[in-house]
Amino acid sequence: MKPDTTPFNPGIVAALSRVMEEVGAVRKGDRNTHQNFNFRGIDAVVNAVSPALRKHGIVVTPQVLDYQYETVQVGTPSKNMASVRVMVRYTFHASDGSSIETTVPAESFDSGDKATAKAMSVAFRTALLQTLCLPTDETDPDAQSYERANHPTNHTPAPRRPSAPVKEPGEAAPVIPIGDGQITEPQIGTIKKLVRECNLESAKDVASNVTGRTITSAKDLTKAEASAVIKQLLEMKEALS
Repeated sequence: MKPDTTPFNPGIVAALSRVMEEVGAVRKGDRNTHQNFNFRGIDAVVNAVSPALRKHGIVVTPQVLDYQYETVQVGTPSKNMASVRVMVRYTFHASDGSSIETTVPAESFDSGDKATAKAMSVAFRTALLQTLCLPTDETDPDAQSYERANHPTNHTPAPRRPSAPVKEPGEAAPVIPIGDGQITEPQIGTIKKLVRECNLESAKDVASNVTGRTITSAKDLTKAEASAVIKQLLEMKEALS
């Protein structure tokens, strides 16, 4: 059997591998001062990746496969916002003519005329992050999100946490491990304050939508879930201002 003497053509895969090696991690350098968490936006990702793409002769072209527009209402009193969902195919082209495609969905809300631009930015950021497997230090939350008014929860409710067993006289109270710990009193106070500032009757709908399960009381939340609910309420407050 003759050895394969076909010249190796590195193509787009090898070119992207070199980009991945050169770029490394894109850390979360942007800061949300309301809830004190870091995130990485489209500018941070593109600024980190673009020089390497140019260096290795890679061109990226978008193709919108699908888009949907609608008007949604946020908060109480209701405020109209544009909602855009897109499905975008990005093709990474190498200088030798080879290419590779990736398709990503994205969505955004905006009270003006920037909803489409925001959705496309999120789509491009997602395509770069996932195609190049760009790491970071922690889970990447969105910089902005909004809660729709009267938006039903379509998730199947998770089973309720078990009630604490009744302790016999003289026994220590049993400890039931619940995720990262139950919500704290300061978090409950913050949620109540934000509910009033957002003119909501309660945070039940927000909490249910954030957690993906039916929430009937703030005490159903863990500390991490409470932080996510507070973040959502802060963004609703900002959207209404």
